Amino acid sequence: MKSLVIAEKPSVARDIARVLRCTRQGNGIIEGDRYVVTWGLGHLVTLADPEDYDKKYKEWKMEHLPMMPEEFRLEVIRQTSKQYQAVKTQIHRNDINQIIIATDAGREGELVARLILKKAGNHKPLRRLWISSVTDKAIREGFANLKDGKEYEPLYDAAMCRAEADWLVGINATRALTCKYNAQLSCGRVQTPTLAMIARREEQIRQFVPKPYYGIQGKGHGLTLTWQDEKSKSLSTFDRKRAEEVLQQAAGREARVVQVKRTPKKTIAPLLYDLTELQREANRRFDYSAKETLNIMQRLYENHKVLTYPRTDSRYLSADIVPTLKERLKACGVGPFRSLAGRLANQPLPQKMFFVDDKKVSDHHAIIPTEQFVQLDHMTVDERRIYDLVVRRFLAVMYPPCEYEQTSVTVRIGDETFIARGNVIKNPGWKTVYEDDSFHMDEEDEEADAEAGNMVRQTAKSQQLPTLNQGDSLKGLTFVLTEGKTKPPAHFTESTLLSAMENPAGYMESGDKVMAKTLGETGGLGTVATRADIIEKLFSSFLLEKKGKEIYLTSKARQLLELVPEDLKKPELTADWEIKLSKIAGGSLRRDVFMKDIRSYSRELIDQIKIGEGSFQHDNLTNHKCPQCGKRMLLVKGKNSEMLVCQNRECGYRETVSRTSNARCPNCHKKMELRGRGDGQIFVCRCGYKEKLKAFQERRKKEGAGVSKKDVARYLNQQKKEAAEPVNNIFAQALAGIKLEE
Repeated sequence: MKSLVIAEKPSVARDIARVLRCTRQGNGIIEGDRYVVTWGLGHLVTLADPEDYDKKYKEWKMEHLPMMPEEFRLEVIRQTSKQYQAVKTQIHRNDINQIIIATDAGREGELVARLILKKAGNHKPLRRLWISSVTDKAIREGFANLKDGKEYEPLYDAAMCRAEADWLVGINATRALTCKYNAQLSCGRVQTPTLAMIARREEQIRQFVPKPYYGIQGKGHGLTLTWQDEKSKSLSTFDRKRAEEVLQQAAGREARVVQVKRTPKKTIAPLLYDLTELQREANRRFDYSAKETLNIMQRLYENHKVLTYPRTDSRYLSADIVPTLKERLKACGVGPFRSLAGRLANQPLPQKMFFVDDKKVSDHHAIIPTEQFVQLDHMTVDERRIYDLVVRRFLAVMYPPCEYEQTSVTVRIGDETFIARGNVIKNPGWKTVYEDDSFHMDEEDEEADAEAGNMVRQTAKSQQLPTLNQGDSLKGLTFVLTEGKTKPPAHFTESTLLSAMENPAGYMESGDKVMAKTLGETGGLGTVATRADIIEKLFSSFLLEKKGKEIYLTSKARQLLELVPEDLKKPELTADWEIKLSKIAGGSLRRDVFMKDIRSYSRELIDQIKIGEGSFQHDNLTNHKCPQCGKRMLLVKGKNSEMLVCQNRECGYRETVSRTSNARCPNCHKKMELRGRGDGQIFVCRCGYKEKLKAFQERRKKEGAGVSKKDVARYLNQQKKEAAEPVNNIFAQALAGIKLEE
């Protein structure tokens, strides 16, 4: 008898098959003497569409709502039905006596396999492979320690509850809004609070009134001094008259050093990466979207096998990983990391490792290198960048703390106090890993900047201080009045939006500490695995647009927030669900109790939408007529393009007006937009430069570089695809939000 192994993707299946010595290729399988390995393509089975329950649901009508299936049906995803049939055939083979679930180790991975097994009618015993990397060693150890499938049934129940709840709330509310206001509107328990957070930030920016503040700076004797208010200890004041008085008192007077304080200090390395923190840093450094970073990580995990499981929300390692650290150091000790990793590999590991804590690791530990030998020349530029980030952070946590001496000088001039600070590095420690000081940014800095709606405080900058002693006299100092204005909160970027989604407690109106704690423990809005897709969906639904790196709401999004029920705009809804889903996964809450509440809540939502008194107005109508139905078209801005979209949601025609290309302007070197169609296509830059596509191609040939055929081909193919696939397809909208929000 044999065991059937179900992996989530073909690449992982091939790795497992190789380790299990399965070599015979079949229809959607790889077979050996003891095992048959097959795979999904992500989800092969999903919750059925509304029209599968009743043909009347093909038409979107308010009188059909809410839709409440007594029992949810499953359907095979049409595009991957061939692979589903291959898996089903293996499940029912007479020589298969058990199924081993080898999908990703997490709630969604559990759902992938269980839906296939349920739809196929499996009754055979289940075992579970639970691993965090797909190296040969991890696979061998995982198969040596298979778990009983029954242990993971509560996790499956929680996953099913999440999927069914999002179906009931998302589809019903989306259809109700769309029918009520005759516009393509969608909502969900994650995407709508995300929009509400952005709206709140934009409102803070609109209402912000800049306020001038003042400070005093003195220079001389190789020293820069900053005035400090004796009472508040602030380095600036809003009172100009007060600042001018200080300046007048200090001018021309002798200063006396009243204190020189030297304090030895240490800083430890930042924690290891989870997916969200990696996405944030990649966005800050390389302007990668969250989705791009996740895709690159997936390749490094599945194809190159050099990094561990990417969809993790932990920044710590479990104790069982510690014995493998030396082997991981040897594996990643190549190229630019050779000397850095070699130094660690040839000495004992730190006795106390602040990054090891079993209590702070849930399903998966932090992202670190695997024991797999690395070939950097086989990676793309993007892959090397992300790999570099992860490896340097991994090396940094094992280096000693950075040690430095902080010197603080306090000077008195009459009744006023001036200070100066300077740091001297004694042992760079973990900072040795970073060749460039700008490489690492304090992870709180950016969000602190975004929240800097209050007074922007000046700081006494760190400087190289001269040798001074208490009682020294300083003459001939020159003083100037410094002036600045408080700044409004910054607009969200993808980096700061990810942070807000991960920690949305600050946007909760209820102030409920239990819910806030739950949101913190469960990862906030969405999960590490779904946030990238949610942000992409908000762009593709024309609810968000980008200006440079900054994210803005569209008029459509602002109107949607006026029309959607209040509950759906609050992070508290996700907090409440996650509390209950955690209880289901832990076995302390029955799934039928949770689903009964969700059904009741869905009915309440639809009733609220039905009695709503708002209206929806398209304010982006153009004079372009739709070639299919004749109605005026809307000009919408996507993440990297502008499109004309038919306002008739049942028509769905659209065409691309312009798209940001990878071609660089010869004047300012910024990315140019490619506009128009066919022979009339033209590159346009914000600096005013214009160039026809044909002329661009000729110029690039003369320069010897040749035009980027891939870039142009991608643009043209995308245009064809968009023309063939209506954006307003009402059935596609029915499923919007179901698979993305966890």
